[in-house]
Amino acid sequence: MPQRSHRETSGERRARYDADEVRSLRERIAETRWRRRIAARRSINHPYRIAVGVIGGLIVALGIVTIPLPGPGWLTVIAGLFVLATEFLWAERLLEFTKKHVKRWTDWVGTCPMWIRLLIAAATAAFVYGVLVVTLHMVGVPTWVPGWVPLWR
Repeated sequence: MPQRSHRETSGERRARYDADEVRSLRERIAETRWRRRIAARRSINHPYRIAVGVIGGLIVALGIVTIPLPGPGWLTVIAGLFVLATEFLWAERLLEFTKKHVKRWTDWVGTCPMWIRLLIAAATAAFVYGVLVVTLHMVGVPTWVPGWVPLWR
């Protein structure tokens, strides 16, 4: 019988971090020479953290807007969380949570029979096509699209 994996508690995670088995992204960035130089000057450090927060937030917002559209919506959200995680502990925890659940999803899909994987792929393709058609209907089909392409005009 397969053994269920032990779910790590927050106390165990903190203990693992404290034992230097794992250093967080934020800690690794903070130890670099360029980041120490910025942190040494408070007049630069605070605006730097604000800039990281604004840029990371904009990337996450762009990713959230593009999730239903064809393209790398979730990848953009994760990239924005990565930018935020270089300075903010809450973003690092959210990024860790996201990575864990994405891994669980991909592991689950990998163990499914082929017909379920094909069904998931077909549902995803149908959803993306539907969003594309609705988007093109709302904004209009560009004039450079040839007339034989089966889209609304």
